[in-house]
Amino acid sequence: MSIMQRTQQWATFAQTWHLYDCTWQNPFQSAALIKKFLYGLHKPIYHPLNNSGDHVVAINTSEIALPGDEWKKRVYFHHTGYPGGATWTLAWEMHTKDPTLIMKKAVYRALGNSLRRRHTMTRLHLFKDDKIPPEILANITNQIRQPRPVPERLDLMDEETVKNYPKIMDYPKDYILR
Repeated sequence: MSIMQRTQQWATFAQTWHLYDCTWQNPFQSAALIKKFLYGLHKPIYHPLNNSGDHVVAINTSEIALPGDEWKKRVYFHHTGYPGGATWTLAWEMHTKDPTLIMKKAVYRALGNSLRRRHTMTRLHLFKDDKIPPEILANITNQIRQPRPVPERLDLMDEETVKNYPKIMDYPKDYILR
């Protein structure tokens, strides 16, 4: 086997690290996308019995966006295993306690009832902001494209761009905001 073929084979079977930004993304759509990379479904050598999945680093999980009024209505169930140990927690309560937990639960559910699910979850690395440890940052070689484009915030735009932005109307000088 030539050196070139060995390199191609090594690159095919290597586990790569992918970066995914969760800013303003629906965690359930994101979970379906992340699942493909964790299981290795994007690789031509995928087979259900081999371990060809990659690592995924998800950042900014504190800035996820649930659709509609899911923050108030979505409930997560947990049971301690003891009598009377059942609890139901609203999404906004869980998100304030641990900003990475909703994304973790969404990916765990998206992986299905596979026997490899717990082992596959060890390749998912979640961070509530964009601060990634340098030992993990050194491994990242790819970025996963977000399904929804993130609009630019008005308070982060420079003064010149805001001033020159086309307006629909100008308020009169004697207009009072209530």
